[in-house]
Amino acid sequence: MINFIASVFLLYSTAQDYRFDKPEQSVVLPPVLHEISGITSITDELLACVQDERGVIFFYDLGKQQLVSNLRFHADGDYEGICRVGRDLYVLRSDGHLFRVRDFMLPKGNSGYTTVEYPTGIIGKNNEGLCWDSIGNRLLIACKGKVGKGPEWKDQRHIYAFDLKTHQLDKDPLFAFDLEDIRRFAVEHRVPLPTREKKKDGISEPFLRFTTSAIAIHPDSHELYVVSSTDHLLFVFGMDGKLHHLEVLDPVRFNKAEGIIFLSDGDLLITNEGQDKRPTLLRFDRKQ
Repeated sequence: MINFIASVFLLYSTAQDYRFDKPEQSVVLPPVLHEISGITSITDELLACVQDERGVIFFYDLGKQQLVSNLRFHADGDYEGICRVGRDLYVLRSDGHLFRVRDFMLPKGNSGYTTVEYPTGIIGKNNEGLCWDSIGNRLLIACKGKVGKGPEWKDQRHIYAFDLKTHQLDKDPLFAFDLEDIRRFAVEHRVPLPTREKKKDGISEPFLRFTTSAIAIHPDSHELYVVSSTDHLLFVFGMDGKLHHLEVLDPVRFNKAEGIIFLSDGDLLITNEGQDKRPTLLRFDRKQ
């Protein structure tokens, strides 16, 4: 388990290579994706997407800006993440069950793909982030909020590792982030977190929910990008658990960010659930 320790010095992060206030492209996605909750890249031109309510994988062509096919992998449910590992796709249901769609890229019209379900036994009751760690050959699963009852869990946020060789979840969290340390980091580096008034004395204090909605690993730096849609924040951590960067996102542009993925050249895509059935895809090119 890696415990987060706030750093006094702001480390260099690849997040500084992106202009989050100025996307290179903003696309309105088809209405069927109005509750888009996860994306992954098949190629740099083709994405696979899931949405909250349906056991269907949607394939979206970035160049044509349209859906080109779909695949029914399981019964409808609350699906919150997707990632590609070679010829397979993994989909995360909010209760922590993983669905492995094997050989999803079979020729058109061939229904020979298979779906395997893995009940991971993760402690979190609501899980929303999923990505592939190619170096560790494992999937990372992020719990949306606290994983237990009681004051000792209030400020803890966990990410767990699922081993792709054994298809078992590590019992202990890979990352354990402490909200108080992150608040301290924000104050030290003058990052303007939302505030709320204390009930007792009315004094304003930084307020942080840290409800993870999407995660991704940068292809070059191997930094872990974590989105909290309710806070409109993007966290960037090193694999040692240190916070490298904290980005405040525009709540209008990032109304409900639920998907994040990097393309092979480092360009970054973030998707938002739709208001009035107008989900969006934002593209941020990496500065060279």
